[in-house]
Amino acid sequence: MKGIVFTGDRNLELMEFPDPEPGPRDVILEIKASGMCGTDLGLYRRSSTSITESDLIIGGHEPAGIVAAVGNGVLETEARVGDRVMDHHYEGCGHCRHCKTGWTQSCVEGPIVYGNRGGHGAHAKYMKVPVHTLVPLPEELSFQTGAAIACGTGTAYGALKRLGLEGDETIAVFGQGPVGLSATQLAAAMGARVIAVDPESDRREMALSRGAEIALDPSDGKVVQAIKDLTHGEGADKSLDATNSVDARRNAVQSTRTFGSSVMVGVGGEITLQVLPDLIRRQLTLIGHQTFSKVGQADCARFIASRKIDIDSIFTHKWKLHQAEEAYDLFDQQKTGKGFFEPA
Repeated sequence: MKGIVFTGDRNLELMEFPDPEPGPRDVILEIKASGMCGTDLGLYRRSSTSITESDLIIGGHEPAGIVAAVGNGVLETEARVGDRVMDHHYEGCGHCRHCKTGWTQSCVEGPIVYGNRGGHGAHAKYMKVPVHTLVPLPEELSFQTGAAIACGTGTAYGALKRLGLEGDETIAVFGQGPVGLSATQLAAAMGARVIAVDPESDRREMALSRGAEIALDPSDGKVVQAIKDLTHGEGADKSLDATNSVDARRNAVQSTRTFGSSVMVGVGGEITLQVLPDLIRRQLTLIGHQTFSKVGQADCARFIASRKIDIDSIFTHKWKLHQAEEAYDLFDQQKTGKGFFEPA
């Protein structure tokens, strides 16, 4: 089979690999949708001089598909051929406190991250994963929605849950790429008032059409005051940053009211704050959040299915594997919605 491999300096190759065979406790997924995530851009953009042979793995960490084969140690109650599934794309030691609670990405021994570090990902026709990493995909949801839940959309859901967002609150969501747009949709479905922030007009329009009450352009440098003006001078109850921008992160914190909470989910970059006025004096809670547990991933899927949230609408591009160069060149511009590969 062929798989997409990031080779550095914004280059990639469609390389040939053997079709995977399951070990006793493994399953083989036939990938129906493999999402493109902002984290992939870090691999795509990294310097080729830093890449070793062990880094040349198949990319893609948002897998959704069907079980195509199971190992001889897999029980029917765990997985059967034909099951519709997502994958919780981490593997840890299985014994530490984090692995046992489903937070494998926080494994104290260091996790394998499929499609990113140590294991082949989903930008290929097939993918081998341990059976315990499978998460059911409800029949009501498409494979591309499952792929989004497997990282970006699931991350947004997990962050909103960490914030404890209530239906009578206002949340400012900074960045309306795939993760931020998912946060906008989900927060609106939870009953919150959403203020979306993004410098790109197309992304602001997408946010308005998916539940945001208002969408602000931060380019004029006045977005913090604009949010305060919309909230009786106090600021948003909660804020979420889904960017890698120093300015956006600072604005997210400064536009949150006293005793409010702000969560950071964007990968890369820095955050620069004045501790006394930005945090201490305003009694602010600042949260760092990474993806979700296996239970949280399943909860997100059920929430989306039961509320009939149109996650498919965040996708603007569908690609075949042979279109990988064009797909990542466009995605690298960060001006569109979400894209995914349909390998079969």
